[in-house]
Amino acid sequence: MNIEQQFNGIAQEYDQNRRKFIPCFDDFYGRTTEFLAAHLPAPQRILDLGAGTGLLSSFWFSHFPQADYVLVDLAEDMLQVARRRFDALPNVCCEGMDFSKALPSGPFEGVISALSVHHLEQAQKQELFLRLYECLPSGGWFVNYDQFCAGTPEMSAWFDSYWENQLRESGLTSRDIALWEERRKLDRECTLEQEMQMLRESGFEMVQCVYSCQKFSVIAAVKS
Repeated sequence: MNIEQQFNGIAQEYDQNRRKFIPCFDDFYGRTTEFLAAHLPAPQRILDLGAGTGLLSSFWFSHFPQADYVLVDLAEDMLQVARRRFDALPNVCCEGMDFSKALPSGPFEGVISALSVHHLEQAQKQELFLRLYECLPSGGWFVNYDQFCAGTPEMSAWFDSYWENQLRESGLTSRDIALWEERRKLDRECTLEQEMQMLRESGFEMVQCVYSCQKFSVIAAVKS
């Protein structure tokens, strides 16, 4: 199955299993967003790439409820969950779109993404970062919450085996694990350092890892 089919198939149980799939959930989503919201310029519009059920946007919404949000995703079933989450709020819009090929009309002062960019090939990542830089105004920012491989095969194996053991002890069902293993085949992870370098090469002047825990890291990139 492709990415759209994979995520449509798990749309209804996606949120309830996030804490099991992301062992560092509270720091990764909650505290990191709180830290960033306290320091980044307040946005008027936020674009959420690969928004899925709107989980990441819900964390940002708690800090910037007056901003307009545009959530894009390939999987329509996931976006239906997002629409229910925000209960038709007038400042939240959901669009079915492949963000690796095009972006919705701006302007956007902030762009966020969680656990989606790692599905892109390296060349697609670089093309996306260039488009993001071009569409953001001065002071605009991009924050990517994602999973990464380590710098060496040996350390990547450490990361992967530790994560796999955590999942198997988390209470996930055998079906959940099997579906996750299928989704992993679609992953195209790079290292944290590689992605930060791609962002710098795209023009972002301030690029910083603001959170990291084995597989999971958050990168903030700001356009001067």
